[in-house]
Amino acid sequence: MQSVRLLQFSDMHLFGDASGRLRGVACLPALQAAVADAYRRNPRLDAVLLTGDLVQDDPEGYRWIRHVFGQSKIPVLCLAGNHDLPEQMRATLDRPPFVIGGATGFDGWTVVMLDSWIANNASGEIGADQLERLRISLQSHRNQHVLICLHHHPIRMRSDWLDHVGLRDADEFLSVIRAHSNVRGVLWGHVHQSLDSFIHGVRFMATPSTCAQFLPGSPQFALDNRPPGYRVLELMPDGTIATEVCWLESYAERIVA
Repeated sequence: MQSVRLLQFSDMHLFGDASGRLRGVACLPALQAAVADAYRRNPRLDAVLLTGDLVQDDPEGYRWIRHVFGQSKIPVLCLAGNHDLPEQMRATLDRPPFVIGGATGFDGWTVVMLDSWIANNASGEIGADQLERLRISLQSHRNQHVLICLHHHPIRMRSDWLDHVGLRDADEFLSVIRAHSNVRGVLWGHVHQSLDSFIHGVRFMATPSTCAQFLPGSPQFALDNRPPGYRVLELMPDGTIATEVCWLESYAERIVA
């Protein structure tokens, strides 16, 4: 049994216009630079994870997701963020290599993609029905290690403004996690910064955006002058996770505001 190698890209915030910018950063070129760097560094991969805010409230942005990832030979697992448009997302990414939501099995591992999208709201919620499906999935995959992915953060980021737009039903979600010993990691985007911590033996990980970043620990909204980033994960046969956030330190375009 070999390890499972994944790439995570999050919070691309793409526009239909290829020159569209978020907080001063051109989103599409930054994503393309992150993807090129990731593929160059990681020749063997099993899947790509796109963990929300693929577009910036613009349905035309999904065509760039197809442009960048549409020829992938490995699954591209997707979920919606608060700036996504789920119906248009499903309509555009309706065939391989894209997989929206659900549970995808690999050698010894299952990756579960949860939908935390709420209409017209920056916060997130999994909901009772999806939590029940998660319980069933964790039970049915009890002999496999599980990585759970969602868009919104289920634990505090120690940033007051961000923690007001996190996962509303985080307590219920964490209760499900604690009840199932096969959950090895929880992974999200949304926060435009990196976090890596262990809670009761489960690894909790936040991943930066492929465009603009938020300043960690800030009580009010503030931008960080960090470059685009992405995460590499290696899911080991014994249930451990080796992971690294990669920053495009040589990328010229940074936040100036």
